[in-house]
Amino acid sequence: MTATLTGADAPARPVSVARSFRFELVKLLAQWRIRLLVLACWIAPALFVAVVSQQSDLPVDTLFGRWMNATGWAGPLVMLGFAGTYALPLLTSVVAGDVFASEDRLGTWRHLLVAVRSPRRIFAAKALASLTVILVLVAGMAVSSAAGGIAAVGSRPLAGLDGHQLTPGGAAGTVLLAWVCVLAPALALAAIGLLGSVAWGRSPMGLLLPVVVAIVLLLAQMLPLPVAVRLALPSYAFIAWNGLFTSPAQLGPLLIGIAVSLVWAVVATTLAYRLFLRRDFTSSGYDGSGRRTVAVAGLPLVGLVAVAAAVFAVVIPATGSGIDQAKVQSSLATAFGHLYRLQTGELHRPGVTEEQLAATAACTKGGGLIAAEGPGNDWRCVVSWHLPGVEATGSAIYQLDITSDGHYVADGDGPKEVNGYFQVRTPDGDQPNPLWQFDANVDLLSATPKG
Repeated sequence: MTATLTGADAPARPVSVARSFRFELVKLLAQWRIRLLVLACWIAPALFVAVVSQQSDLPVDTLFGRWMNATGWAGPLVMLGFAGTYALPLLTSVVAGDVFASEDRLGTWRHLLVAVRSPRRIFAAKALASLTVILVLVAGMAVSSAAGGIAAVGSRPLAGLDGHQLTPGGAAGTVLLAWVCVLAPALALAAIGLLGSVAWGRSPMGLLLPVVVAIVLLLAQMLPLPVAVRLALPSYAFIAWNGLFTSPAQLGPLLIGIAVSLVWAVVATTLAYRLFLRRDFTSSGYDGSGRRTVAVAGLPLVGLVAVAAAVFAVVIPATGSGIDQAKVQSSLATAFGHLYRLQTGELHRPGVTEEQLAATAACTKGGGLIAAEGPGNDWRCVVSWHLPGVEATGSAIYQLDITSDGHYVADGDGPKEVNGYFQVRTPDGDQPNPLWQFDANVDLLSATPKG
């Protein structure tokens, strides 16, 4: 007599990742705080950019902030700087940092395991669901801020960080690419959130881990670190996108920052996955994996920084802080040449090219009493140039405040007719003299120019 295997006796199959993903995504979007974040990210940036763009007092201390009432494409870049510093760490904490811990608080692990019957698929579904929500939030900030800027000011040319002009179409594409690039460090923070959520269980430390890591990395980027160490930090891609707004684009630091961030995302996700498979789901009082496990999980991430810094110290051409006299002089002369042409057009003077100007800069630091290298607000530069048919050499003085990441603000210090404050009448309305104050960037990764 042959026994027949009935449907009730057949072994239960694990639920597919696709079905688990849809279930986890619905669970996330059903939470009121997630819905509120989605709503805020798709509405608040547009309102902020639109209101600020109409003000006379602009956030000039923020990258591209001084251009917010000149072009609508400056607003999403200001929002991008804010997002990398504050918004994205908070968003990844709320979403990825709580995706596993919420099951511990509610005591629903047993029910979920019975329903899905595969810890591996549960992890994959939760990770993918949190990633999807984060992408929706980032997309909302990008689209909303761009829409607010275009509605308030219009799609107009944007001045890059070396003074060259981007057409409205070119500005739109570059702004979009900049937002796409910051997804890499956002993924790194999200992976750290997954790791904290798995390792600490119901403890609030798991929820706070991405924010704590982001603050530590932000403080590190503010220090005068060697360029090799700076590039080894996953947060560098949050600021390296500004290299897209030079001509030619400074892609080296950006590509390295993206690669480092993606490696961090893979390693942190793998660590979270291994911890998740080893945890005890039978204990209803589970409250984290213990300090030893957390420390062991953190060591590979610290090791990543050490290994990457050692590799970069050998392979990159820059040394020290990556900021030296020759680089600053070259960057300032290039930006001045581009912006001088812009000023010439706005004042309706005869056109001139950068080659005809042949602008050069001579810079000192600390009044010439210290070595002209590294960040600081004590850089003083004299820019010289020639006009066709004019024998006399023009000159202008600038005070530079250079930060550790290579970004600097050039503040005109005379003569007033060249780089002083005065309004210039443009087709889009009166604007401050473009040579008065402007932002520019030093490529930390490039070799020091000769001569």
